[in-house]
Amino acid sequence: MAGIEDAVFKQIETFEDQVTLIYFSSLVDKLTLHQMVIRPLSEGTLKFSSDVIEQHNISEIISAITEGSTIAYFPKQNVYLKVNTFSAPNASITVTDTESTVIGPTNAFTESLETNLSLIKRRIQNPDLKSNNFVIGTETHTHVTVLYMDNIVNKENLDIVIDKIQNVNHPGFNDSSILQKLMDDHPFSPFPQYHETDRPDNAVSALLDGRIVILMNNSNGVIVCPISFFELFISPEDYYNRWMTASLLRTIRFFGFFLTIIVTPTYISVLTYHPEMLPFDVLLNLQESREKVPFSPFMEVLFMELVIEILREAGARMPTKIGQTIGIVGGIVIGTAAVEAHLVSNTLIVLVAISALLSFLPPNFIMSNTSRFMRYIFILAAGMFGLYGQMIAFAWLFHHLLTLTSLNAAYMTPIIPRKSSDLLDSFVRMPAKFLKHTPGIAKAQSKKKPPVEKEE
Repeated sequence: MAGIEDAVFKQIETFEDQVTLIYFSSLVDKLTLHQMVIRPLSEGTLKFSSDVIEQHNISEIISAITEGSTIAYFPKQNVYLKVNTFSAPNASITVTDTESTVIGPTNAFTESLETNLSLIKRRIQNPDLKSNNFVIGTETHTHVTVLYMDNIVNKENLDIVIDKIQNVNHPGFNDSSILQKLMDDHPFSPFPQYHETDRPDNAVSALLDGRIVILMNNSNGVIVCPISFFELFISPEDYYNRWMTASLLRTIRFFGFFLTIIVTPTYISVLTYHPEMLPFDVLLNLQESREKVPFSPFMEVLFMELVIEILREAGARMPTKIGQTIGIVGGIVIGTAAVEAHLVSNTLIVLVAISALLSFLPPNFIMSNTSRFMRYIFILAAGMFGLYGQMIAFAWLFHHLLTLTSLNAAYMTPIIPRKSSDLLDSFVRMPAKFLKHTPGIAKAQSKKKPPVEKEE
C-alpha cells in the first residue's frame, strides 16, 4: 500500500506455511494482535472460521483492514482470514457541557458508538428496542445505528428515516450534525427540524415516546426525530422538577424566544416611527439619553448587536479561562466606553443585554442561534417600516413555522393540528401521572379498517 506509512506486511513462520499478516499499526491493539493472531499461528491453533474472505473479494479485504481488522493470508490454502484486532480509544464518560442541569443525570455520550449503545441499552432492557445499522460516507464509511422501540414507533416515520439515510450521498461525516442537515425536510429554514442531544436520558425518553434515535460513530451527538417547535423549549430537568416549577420555567423559555427578537426592534420602531406610543416622561428620558448620539436608532441598535456578536464569538473561540474574562470584562468596558463616547444610549445597553440573555434561554443551542438570526430580520423590518414591519415579520415567521415539517409531521404540533392530549406537556407540564401516553407527533398510525359494504 504505497503512501500509507502505517500499513504493515508481516511474515510469520508456522509449522505448515508462511503466513502474511496485513494490518494498520495505528488501528490494531498490539496485545490483541499477539494473543489472537501471532501466538495461535506459532502454536498452530488458529482455526478457519466464518471470517474467511473469498480471494476475489478485494473490496471486502480492503474494508476489513481500514476498519482495524488483521488479514492473515495463507498461500498454500489460498485463504484470507479476517481477525478483529481493532483498538478503540477508551474515551471516559464525562459530564455534559451543552445540556447541563442541576437535577437528574449529568453523564454524556462519548464518541464511541459501542459505548453510546451501551448507555442506552442499560436503561432500556427490553427486546422491543431494535436497531438498524448502516455505513454512510463515500470516503469515510462511517457507521450509523438507528434505534427505535418496535412496539410503539410510527413505521411510516421509520421508513422515511431509513430511506433518507440510505440515499445520503456525502463524502464524509465528522459529526452527526452533518447528517442531520442532509436529512432536513426544509434545508433553507433557520429552524432545527431534528433535535440533537448528548444526554443518554434524553435519548431514552425519546425512544419511550416512540421517537427514532440516530447514533453515529465518532460523534457524541445523537439525533432525535421527529420533533415539534414547542419541544425545543423543553429541558430534561423539567421532568425531574416539580410540575409547577417546570411549567413556570418552560413558559419563560417559550416567551423569552419571542421577547429576544422584538426588544431591540421595538426600540427602533418607537423612537423612529411611533414616539406617541410612549408616556411623555419615558420619551423625555430616552431623548435625553440619545441627545448626543449621532446615529439613528437603527444604526445604534445594529452597532451594539454586532458588538455583542463579536464578543460572544471571541469568547467562544478563546481558551476557557480567557474567554470568560473577555466576555465579562469586554462587555462592561465596551458598553461603558460606548455610552461615555456618546455612540449609544445607556437605555439601549440595558435592552441589548436583556435581549442577549433571553437568547440563551432555549435548552437547544441551535434554537439559541436561530433566535439571534431572527432578531436581525426583525431589526431590518423595524428600521424600514416600524411596527408595521415587525407585524409583517411576525406574519412571515408564523407562516414559515406552519409550513415546516419534521419527518413529514407538522412542526407546530400540538397546536396546529391540535392534539388535545399533548397539551398536557406543552406550554405547561402537568403532573407525571397524566403523561403516560405517546405524543401525537410520534404515535404509530392505527390501521384503518376497510369500510363494510352494506348488503342491498
